[in-house]
Parts: sequence; C-alpha cells; structure tokens
Amino acid sequence: MLETVIVVLHLLGAVGVVVLVLLQQGKGADAGASFGAGASSTVFGSQGSTTFLSRVTAILATAFFMTSLGLAFFAKDKADGMAQVGLPDPAVLEVQQATPAAEDVPVLDATKPATNAADVPQAPEQQ
Repeated sequence: MLETVIVVLHLLGAVGVVVLVLLQQGKGADAGASFGAGASSTVFGSQGSTTFLSRVTAILATAFFMTSLGLAFFAKDKADGMAQVGLPDPAVLEVQQATPAAEDVPVLDATKPATNAADVPQAPEQQ
C-alpha cells in the first residue's frame, strides 16, 4: 500500500518537474526582458516568474529524489525477501545438469572390438 502511494507521488513529481522545466524561459530570454520586451505578458510580473518557478521546480526535484530513494529501499527489501525464499543458485543448477545420474549413463556390452571385417555386425537389410 505504501509502495503504491510512493509510486504515484514519484510519477506526479516526474511529470511536474518536466512541465515546470518546459514552462521556464531560458537565460537568453532575460536579455530581451531587461529592455522592456515581453515583460507585460508574464503572469507573475517581470521578476516573479523566475523565482517562483525555480523554487517549485527545486521542491519537486527534491521530492522526486526522495521518492526514488524510497522506491530503492522497497526494491532492496523485495530482493532480500527473494533470497530467503530459497531460490537455487544458478551455478549449482549448471553443475547438476552437467553430470548425469548413474542410471542415465549407457552401459556397453563387454565385447572385444572387431579385428576382422567378418566380426563386424551387419545392419538388417531393408526390403
């Protein structure tokens, strides 16, 4: 339940940071505003938008990093819980598959190798 709340806050913070960064003007736009261009069309006045938007962006960025740390904490707890479940080690599985059991090994007949062509068993003829 708490993890779901943190995920929702994380997503809202991420979207908020993106929107606020896109709303802010670049540093090049300040040169025109100092000569009086476009200052009357701003919502927060000629000086207020930079301070307000910068503070809100910094607060949302801090909240985003805090939720990231919270989600990392939950992920670590889940990973530790999986180790206690008793999942097999992949190296042990590989060794067990590489060595067949005694009943899987074919047993050869105790016969001598053929020394003459007449001693070689012939395949049955197909009709």
